[in-house]
Amino acid sequence: MLLFGYCRILYLSKEENAFVFEIVKAIILGIVEGLTEFAPVSSTGHMIIVDDMWLKTQDFLGSSSANTFKIVIQLGSILAVVVVMWKRLLSIVGLYHIEGQTKNHRFNLLHVLIGIIPAGVLGLLLENYIDEHLFSIETVIIGLFIGAIFMIIADKFAWKKPRVTSLDDLTYLQALQVGAIQCLSLWPGFSRSGSTISGGVLLGLDHRTAADFTFIMAVPIMAGASGLSLLKHYKEINPDDMMFYIAGFVSAFIFALLSIKFFLKLISRIKLVPFAIYRIVLAIVLAIIVFA
Repeated sequence: MLLFGYCRILYLSKEENAFVFEIVKAIILGIVEGLTEFAPVSSTGHMIIVDDMWLKTQDFLGSSSANTFKIVIQLGSILAVVVVMWKRLLSIVGLYHIEGQTKNHRFNLLHVLIGIIPAGVLGLLLENYIDEHLFSIETVIIGLFIGAIFMIIADKFAWKKPRVTSLDDLTYLQALQVGAIQCLSLWPGFSRSGSTISGGVLLGLDHRTAADFTFIMAVPIMAGASGLSLLKHYKEINPDDMMFYIAGFVSAFIFALLSIKFFLKLISRIKLVPFAIYRIVLAIVLAIIVFA
C-alpha cells in the first residue's frame, strides 16, 4: 500500500502536484503560527520570515490574500485558547464560577475591555500603514532585537515578590497599563506575548498571571483583527484557495493547543531571558542573511 501511494504521488499531474505543494505550505505556516503565537517570539515575525524567504505564498495567492491568510489562520490559535481556558472565559461573562473566587476580587469582562482598548484603537488607526510598510523581514529583525532587550529588562527588574499572583488580584489600572504596553506589539516582530508579559512583570504581575492575561486579551483582539481583514479582503480570496485556508487553520489550532499548555507550564520556571536570547540570535542570523 505504501509503495502504491508513493507511485501515485510520482504520477500526479502538474496541477495536482502544485495543489499538494500549496497545501503543504499552508500546513507549515499553520505550524509556525501555532507554535509561536503564544510564545514571546512573535508569530507574525516568524510567518513573514518563513513565507518571504522560503514559501512565497503571495506568488500564487496574491499579496493581499497572502497577508489575509497570515491573519486568518490566527483564528485557529484563538480557538485553541478558548479550548484551554474555557472556564476562565465563561467566568468573565458570569456563566461559570471558579472555586475560591469572591465577588470583591474577581477578574471580569471590564478588565479585558480596558486591556484591549489601547492596542485596538491604535491598530485601527495604523492598520493600512502597518500592512503597507511594516510587513518585511527588515522590520521584523528590528522588532525581534528591541523586543528581546525589553524582555531582558523585564526579568532584570521584576518584582522579587510579585503583587499580583492571580488574575483575580489584577486592578483596572494595571489592566490598562498592560494594554498600553501591548501597543508595542503592533510592530511586526515585537510580539504580543513578549510585550504584555514583560509589561505585566514590570508592573508587579508574576509571569504566569501576565501570560494568562495576555492569552485572554488575545481572543477579542485576534478575532477582531481577523474579522476586519476578512471583511476588507474577502473579495480577493479565491474560492479555489479555501482548502489552503482550512489546512492552515486546522494546523494552527492543533499546534497552538499543544504550545499553550506547554508554555504555561514553562514560563513560571524559565522566565523570559531564554526566549530573549533566541530572539537575539535569530535577529543576528537574519541580519547576516539579508544585509551581507
